[in-house]
Amino acid sequence: MENTAVFTEKQYVGRDYTRISIRLVVILFCFTAYYITEERGDLFLLVGCGTLVASVIMMFMLHYRTTVINKSVILDGLWTTKLVKIDLQSIVKIERTPYSTYIINNPVYNLHQKGKIRFYAGGREAIRLTDRDGLMYVIGTQSPAELEQAIRQEWARKD
Repeated sequence: MENTAVFTEKQYVGRDYTRISIRLVVILFCFTAYYITEERGDLFLLVGCGTLVASVIMMFMLHYRTTVINKSVILDGLWTTKLVKIDLQSIVKIERTPYSTYIINNPVYNLHQKGKIRFYAGGREAIRLTDRDGLMYVIGTQSPAELEQAIRQEWARKD
């Protein structure tokens, strides 16, 4: 068996552009309110600096890692999350779709809802895997073409 990964992608919590924009608007509001107020409300400065520091920390906080290796897709999350391994031999359908019709999506890891298991941190598109039992895995990605190609390559590989 080959032990080299065909595809690896890291998804970070704080690198979604819509969330960054929201945090920047809050930071700008706090700093503007701090300079406009006459008695210099230190609370605005404290909240603005706190939001800025939290935003920078979140940019480097790994949400999950997607790895395609040995006829399986491995999703490894944060510190306390369980490793999810999807065996590609049980997959019957692979498709590339938009992740959601909403503009802002919350980051999720291993969210079971209505017969779907979702993984998302950022990006507009997702890879949808359907297994023999009808369970769907929706994996949000920022490089959908490469992930789909790697999954199809491993799915078609014969041992």
